Amino acid sequence: MSGQMIVTPSAEGIAASVKAAKGRGLPPVHLWNPPFCGDLDMRIARDGTWFYQGTPIGRPGLVRLFSTILRKDGDKYFLVTPVEKVGITVDDAPFVAVDFDTTGTDHDQQLTFHTNVGDSVTAGPETPLRFVRDPDTGEPSPYVMVRDGLEALIDRKSFYRLAELGTEHDVDGLSWFGIWSGGAFFGMIPAGDLP
Repeated sequence: MSGQMIVTPSAEGIAASVKAAKGRGLPPVHLWNPPFCGDLDMRIARDGTWFYQGTPIGRPGLVRLFSTILRKDGDKYFLVTPVEKVGITVDDAPFVAVDFDTTGTDHDQQLTFHTNVGDSVTAGPETPLRFVRDPDTGEPSPYVMVRDGLEALIDRKSFYRLAELGTEHDVDGLSWFGIWSGGAFFGMIPAGDLP
């Protein structure tokens, strides 16, 4: 026995560290390189609900706080503070886009998405939309990049609104049905596959 004390990370400890380090805006988690302290029993469900030790976190402010220190390294998700880095489980995307606003039309259209944790992002070349079809059912899963590799799954009602705004556009010689935002076209489905 080395006499070294092993500290198990806790949600409360991480929240306290973030509150102590928090300034204005999002914390610079991309600059922090603390030691990995193990996995935390925290999970983000596909519907955007955050769980700690199997129980939903019912305080929106605490969920928002944790969302600001979330980082994706490779295929794994971590909560990162200046002094510790802990792994968490994310079922699909860490955020859910629950609504969006539209300005402009056609090529000048801007779609600004709002997430369940209070982020807003306008889709464009740096924050693209992505559409994944289930190979078995053909059901689409639409996503928008929020920041630093962290995406939001676009909820069903918002996806239906997006589809209503969709148009056909040629991409590399193929006709696609998709959506414009921020000067970029994002293909949802080949036009020939439309019902």
